Amino acid sequence: MNLSALSAISPLDGRYASRVAPLRPLLSEFGLMHRRVQVEVEWFIALSDAGFAEFAPLSASARSLLRDLVQQFSEADAQAIKDIEKTTNHDVKAVEYWLKSRFGASPELRAAEEFVHFACTSEDINNCSHALMLKSARAEVILPALDRITAKLTEMAHALAATPMLARTHGQTASPTTVGKEIANVVARLRAARERIAAVKLLAKMNGAVGNYNAHLSAWPEFDWETFSQRVIEQQLGLSFNPYTIQIEPHDYMAELFDAVTRINTILIDWSRDVWGYVSLGYFKQRLKAGEIGSSTMPHKVNPIDFENAEGNFGLANALLTHMSQKLPISRWQRDLTDSTVLRNMGVALGYALLGYDSLAKGMDKLELNEAMLADDLDGAWEVLAEPIQTVMRRYVLPNPYERLKELTRGKAITRESIHQFITGLELPEAEKQRLLLLTPGSYTGKAAALARRI
Repeated sequence: MNLSALSAISPLDGRYASRVAPLRPLLSEFGLMHRRVQVEVEWFIALSDAGFAEFAPLSASARSLLRDLVQQFSEADAQAIKDIEKTTNHDVKAVEYWLKSRFGASPELRAAEEFVHFACTSEDINNCSHALMLKSARAEVILPALDRITAKLTEMAHALAATPMLARTHGQTASPTTVGKEIANVVARLRAARERIAAVKLLAKMNGAVGNYNAHLSAWPEFDWETFSQRVIEQQLGLSFNPYTIQIEPHDYMAELFDAVTRINTILIDWSRDVWGYVSLGYFKQRLKAGEIGSSTMPHKVNPIDFENAEGNFGLANALLTHMSQKLPISRWQRDLTDSTVLRNMGVALGYALLGYDSLAKGMDKLELNEAMLADDLDGAWEVLAEPIQTVMRRYVLPNPYERLKELTRGKAITRESIHQFITGLELPEAEKQRLLLLTPGSYTGKAAALARRI
């Protein structure tokens, strides 16, 4: 670890830097500059194709040069923009000046340089850039990380579909289930939550200082700027057009996206805590790694730290994402700047989420089922058969079935023998008695296995 990592205030740039590295080129200051250059370039090229006498369509070589600036954008380019910003004290204007500075070798581009950032307010560039940043982060990092977790859980659900497990409602012994079915429940929730994340339309606008195309129409009053703007946003940038905005795109879609990520993180907090509990009960063991230490003083310990780290990082992510979803849609009148500093933390919020996904995946890869412990717990819980016995009694209209089983089981040590003695004394058809006598806590799992296999 180098000095800068050791002295980083945020652990995302220090201790955990390598684990959130996939987000760094997308949601950093570098990532924002990169997308600003892309938006400026695409707007500039689109203007050349608009049919204005004053700006002829760019040549193929000029378009190639411009798009190469985007494709080959480097840290050196970003630093050059930062150096310009020291003079302008305006980050978007610095991008405009940097882009113009790259036209020197092309008389064609130099002649048209005043069409860079034409009729744009900074937020025209910024809102498109933020949407592009989120588009890449969602498609390239967040959804793939969630898909890896869901795939692992699906594999576990199928493999453990028929492995019986004593359920616990309110922390107490309850009707048995299977390990696979409990995991399948999580898979079903994650798939629904993932669809919500993927379905959020990423909106953008290119309509000027207060959303009315004022400057645009002052230059070309007869031109259909709204249709043109929509075409640039949807066809060249691959985003969704928002026709009604103030100076900023209202960020409602961001709130929707961040809320959707928060919901999936909450599901994974629930799962992290459940697995932590199953490890505590001994249902799962954790594979040992040579040289790894669980406790500085208790040599026997193998702590479920991956699930604890996941829970903690999901909590941090959700705190930031919730603040963003509640704050970003609010802007005083036509514009205030409170969203700007908040938006710079998108990478922090999603970075903690990614760290949670990584910790959870690592933890699940270490799990080994302890079937002996599961079987022992089930064998010590014959009282769970009170439910099917009293339900069959109800079917045959025997008197007070619930009350009779309550008297038999509540607060008492129940064994296979005492349950069988009770069944034998019931006034039930012999076939029903025999069916009940064949039941064990491990076989009383209903449709759990089939549901787990179906997921």
